[in-house]
Amino acid sequence: MVRSWAVACKRRHFPLRTKAFPMDAPAPQQLKPRHSRLARGAFNPGDVLKAYLLLAFTMLCWGANSVAGRLAVGQVSPMVIVCLRWAIVAAILAGVVWRGLVLAWPELRRSWRRIVLMALAGFSIFNALYYLAAHHTTAVNMSLLQGSVPILVVSGALVLHRTGIGLVQLLGIAATLIGVAVVATAGHLATLAAFRLNLGDGLILIACFLYAGYTLALHNRPNVPGLVLFAAMAIAAFVSSLPLLGYEVLTRTVQWPTWAGWEILGFIGLFPSFLAQLSFMRAVQLIGPGRAGLFINLVPLFGALLAVLILREPFALFHLVALVLIIGGILAAEVFGRPKARGFEP
Repeated sequence: MVRSWAVACKRRHFPLRTKAFPMDAPAPQQLKPRHSRLARGAFNPGDVLKAYLLLAFTMLCWGANSVAGRLAVGQVSPMVIVCLRWAIVAAILAGVVWRGLVLAWPELRRSWRRIVLMALAGFSIFNALYYLAAHHTTAVNMSLLQGSVPILVVSGALVLHRTGIGLVQLLGIAATLIGVAVVATAGHLATLAAFRLNLGDGLILIACFLYAGYTLALHNRPNVPGLVLFAAMAIAAFVSSLPLLGYEVLTRTVQWPTWAGWEILGFIGLFPSFLAQLSFMRAVQLIGPGRAGLFINLVPLFGALLAVLILREPFALFHLVALVLIIGGILAAEVFGRPKARGFEP
């Protein structure tokens, strides 16, 4: 399979799709003209359904990541998690697609700056800022500010790709944000009156801007197979996280994993870091960053529901209200609020 891909690369200089790497994405210069069905915002219903399932799985994994982070307290320190989670992913992918990495090296070398920036924004620096923010702000603020990612992605898609935004879509986004607020405040929305920005909130906002940028960058990613690109970014994320681990070692705040810590690391490395990121990349390829970004508001909801199941926290009425608001908002934005854009819909 890899050999056939190599032959195709020599003949056609990285083709649009290959059987060996189904995650391969078209290069920007190879997209069809704006008068095509894709340019008018037409999507294959099967691809849309596949994207929905991938995004639901992704957000479930990321919601579980918050529970795993709480279980990791006392078992392993934050920067050890950041470093080793990407070491696990890099090791898995390097073992699977090392031939593809070698064959794609000319293209990877040409795009190395973009790949490193995407790895920093979406993986290592984002994770580090999120963990650091947890020491300086509340879980309420973190959940609320994380809801800014879909807004940033939709706004970026509007500016960069001229994606249309309808009134119903805006109302759907607003409904998901209200649902996030309901989860974050445990149904006591009056507590938002005491909302104050602090250092941790600033770190979260920076992290949200970075991840929104990463999501938008996936649309014009380097023209290499998806698994190869993910492997390159995972390696870059691991290397860039080594100084963060070094800081914990120098400040004597490092805690190497206990047996339970290794189990938590294995879960974080396999599901939130590997399978979820791969699913998110594929979903963005199928329906674009503007639409995929809206699903991120499912993360705090899934995190709360998993805390009920795993940590035995009580299920309250606000969980149900948030569930209706977030899922209803996504359905409204996707089914009724997506306009038919004249330009390319990302």
